Amino acid sequence: MAKLKIYRIDVERDGRYWRIRVPDVERSTQARHLREVELMARDLIAIMEDTSPDSFELDVHIELPEDVRQELARSAELREQAANAQAEAARLSRDAARRLYDRGLPLRDIGKVLGVSFQRAKQLVDQAREAVA
Repeated sequence: MAKLKIYRIDVERDGRYWRIRVPDVERSTQARHLREVELMARDLIAIMEDTSPDSFELDVHIELPEDVRQELARSAELREQAANAQAEAARLSRDAARRLYDRGLPLRDIGKVLGVSFQRAKQLVDQAREAVA
């Protein structure tokens, strides 16, 4: 099977439109919405290269203002930190449930202490045991 050519597409906001640059064909076009970018780029490439719009692949790069890129990067960092903190909190809850169970507390009491149902307390105890095994 032949490998399809990949065209890089650079997209950036320009006023009310998205400017679409295709360096390989040294041409540009525009779209009102991001959902239209691929179609517009394919049409441009197909016309310039005299080929079918489905005979190649696109590598789309959306260029955002620096301040927006920084905010998105910080947002991703915070989401990762939150996910790590949540995983650690879950591990600590499992360990606490198991320690209470090992000390003879009934599941209903463990649930009450942890603020969960006794069924959830049982799940936490079982998960903590599985993690140790």
